[in-house]
Amino acid sequence: MADVGFSVSGSAAIVFVGVMVAAGIAVPSLVGSMGALADSQGEQVDRGIDALNTEFEITSATYDSNNTELTLELRNTGSTTLGVNETSVLVDGTIQRDADIQSTDVDGDSTAALWLPGQTLTIEIDYSGPNRVKVVAENGIAETVSDGIVVV
Repeated sequence: MADVGFSVSGSAAIVFVGVMVAAGIAVPSLVGSMGALADSQGEQVDRGIDALNTEFEITSATYDSNNTELTLELRNTGSTTLGVNETSVLVDGTIQRDADIQSTDVDGDSTAALWLPGQTLTIEIDYSGPNRVKVVAENGIAETVSDGIVVV
């Protein structure tokens, strides 16, 4: 049997050390990536659960033609707490900005930032002659009224 020279065993040792160094570099970044992926999947599931538990209804939409004021009453019938400032209103396809929204209140409290389950959010908007109103919650759940706008 022939002696194995230094070149064969030395190169095998160098290759082994190289593989170990490469694995030592790759494994932490793979573990970190897998952790970030698991976290984002968990957040996606949480958002889906919030969307499934979000439900509200437009209980009334009244337009006062003398004051060009649209008043909406929305009841949170789901089990998700919603943000008042994260609730968007579109009138005739146009999103209403803070300058257009005259006031908001939750069960008479104009300083409320949260809209809890069972509570009613009232929004007053300066708008002339609305035909269609769409309200969108922060997680994308929406309700629309077009035929039910009462003109006074």
